[in-house]
Amino acid sequence: MALRVAVIGGGPGGLFLASQLMAAGQGAEVTVLERHQPDDAFGFGVVFSDATLGAIFEADPVVRQALADHGHHWDPVEVWLKGERRSFAGNGMAAVHRKKLLSVLHERARAAGVDLRFGEDVDAERFARLRDEYDVVVGADGANSLVRGLLGEETLGHHVAEADAKFIWFGTRHLFDGLTFVHQQSAHGTFAAHAYPISEDVSTFIVETDEASWRAAGLDEFDVTQPAGPSDEKTRRYLTDLFEADLAGAEILANNSRWTSFRTRSTERWYDGNVVLLGDAVHTAHFSVGSGTKMAMEDGIALARALTAGHPDLTTAFAAYQDERQPDVARIQSAARGGLGWWERFGEYYDAFEPTRFGFHFFSRSINIDRIERRDPVLVKEVRDSWVAEHGSPALETPLVLGATTTSGRLLGWDGTDLYDGAVRLPGAAAEIVVVDGPDGYDKVFRSEALRLRTGTATVVVLREGDRLDAETLVLSGRADAVAEVR
Repeated sequence: MALRVAVIGGGPGGLFLASQLMAAGQGAEVTVLERHQPDDAFGFGVVFSDATLGAIFEADPVVRQALADHGHHWDPVEVWLKGERRSFAGNGMAAVHRKKLLSVLHERARAAGVDLRFGEDVDAERFARLRDEYDVVVGADGANSLVRGLLGEETLGHHVAEADAKFIWFGTRHLFDGLTFVHQQSAHGTFAAHAYPISEDVSTFIVETDEASWRAAGLDEFDVTQPAGPSDEKTRRYLTDLFEADLAGAEILANNSRWTSFRTRSTERWYDGNVVLLGDAVHTAHFSVGSGTKMAMEDGIALARALTAGHPDLTTAFAAYQDERQPDVARIQSAARGGLGWWERFGEYYDAFEPTRFGFHFFSRSINIDRIERRDPVLVKEVRDSWVAEHGSPALETPLVLGATTTSGRLLGWDGTDLYDGAVRLPGAAAEIVVVDGPDGYDKVFRSEALRLRTGTATVVVLREGDRLDAETLVLSGRADAVAEVR
């Protein structure tokens, strides 16, 4: 008997799943229920990394073709601040307008035989009917998923961590060359934009700031609880003035643009009965890693494979889907944690670092210097040369003055009680510095740099077996004054 599937939500993940189910050739009947009309598309661009699109391209060339025909591709990432620019090469990426991507996926789904229904708003009563009428109901209805809520977030083990920083999603008529991070200070605080081209005449322009700056600028007045549609015009005017030079006077475009705080979502159980979740309905990762749409589409591939693999029942199929996808999602969320944390505190980094140090601190927020060097040896040479020009020797060979004690370098040893410089004990050093240790590498780094930047305290981060931290990266980026390896 043919499998009857109802997909609630017509975003990229739900549409890709629907097409994959039809392409499997098992006679499935798939209906996609989307509450908006086909020409509605909130937001602006969707960005993909070249290195992560293999599975999607292999499953269906439609995205590759959409990026080739309608997208923009670039390699370097740039950081602009204080009148200077720093570039990081080797980061192949591409972006396309969300509206164009949805249009292409609509065409692909129709051609595959999917029943696309627009203007279909699903409430609790209709959801209950769908569960009875269809073999499988898929909740692909985004981060504020009605389906997830009806299943019961506590039952599913759904967790939400809300960031402190504020962000708002705009577009602009200024065409950036590639992914560009632009920083400006106003009288109220520091603001930064993530910008990248998505068509021949439009770039995405996402702006972030801390809550204190947001409130000081009076940008907290817009009613974000009203239905989708109106945009925050006061903020648009404020940011148009602030980023005027970076945008060369170009217009900032609004589309349901309103401030919010990013919510990282994770879920222990992705299904209940004949209902299963995918994409933002079940997991999110900060947009700085550019993986939200990709993860949703990869969920669609895995779920289609599980539903057509001949499993004895739905529970087994859903479990196989979850088991395949959860590790990849956890890995991306872990990588995104460093990016999200960076954006929580970028104003402090802006104040503390000159452009070269700031750029390297940003580029190394989730990867170490060895991986950066493989992509862009010129950048790494610039960073190392800048350190030598200031200190007279390479980072790990630079002495560190600790009161009456001077080390021979920045790589120390530690036995759990006393610090060692090679085989030499550092008398009294523990009283003049803070040794930062713990099981969580991200937490160690955050506590170390917070001490350095907020109190001026010298810090030593402890590296233990299993830590994915790197001594040279920590010192060059300003995250620690020195590193101690456990001996």
